[in-house]
Amino acid sequence: MNTARGSSSATPPVNGLPSAGTKGIPRARREEQILAAAMDEFGRHGHGSALMAAIAGRVGVTKPMLYTYFGSKDGLYLACLERVAPRLVTAIEEAMTYEGPAAKTPHRVLSAVFGVLEEQRGAWFVLYDRTLRPGTDLHAAAQRHRRTIDDLAASGTADLLRGHGNEDPLDADALKHVWTGTVGALVGWWTSHPDESAQDMAARCARLLTAIRG
Repeated sequence: MNTARGSSSATPPVNGLPSAGTKGIPRARREEQILAAAMDEFGRHGHGSALMAAIAGRVGVTKPMLYTYFGSKDGLYLACLERVAPRLVTAIEEAMTYEGPAAKTPHRVLSAVFGVLEEQRGAWFVLYDRTLRPGTDLHAAAQRHRRTIDDLAASGTADLLRGHGNEDPLDADALKHVWTGTVGALVGWWTSHPDESAQDMAARCARLLTAIRG
């Protein structure tokens, strides 16, 4: 899937979080703040270039506090990954098993993906992070989740073709690659248009799919 994302040196507050630290915040709330900031930082810059200092600064805490909560930069990335990936998988599975016209499945899947990413679009680029080094535990973890989503895409595209009487496995494989690339490209486009809501994107994709089908 398309994973490219422009980087930025700006580090604005995330989800309305204050730029200055506060005391007496419950641990669970503080973890939520850190994960939100980290998701954005990793999504913008990738694991390789993300800065723990930038994450700490967004939340208003010290770098040592990040290590106290998550152990390491890798541990924080994994926490972000394990937050977004299962949600995406569940949403896609539910969209694919919904009892409705098969022709509407692609739109349901896209709507589900946009819904999961509504509050933090950078989460997509945490899962599809090209800065992860092959052979590392982080790369293996991300690949495991990507394969699950890829398998769902393969199943969905094969079913779609089967509904049109097409059993050709190469056609199915080609369409899977077209589909996964399209989803990534749409998320990338959406990220560069922050005023577009998930509902806006779902409606836009409905129009685009209608036009493509003719």
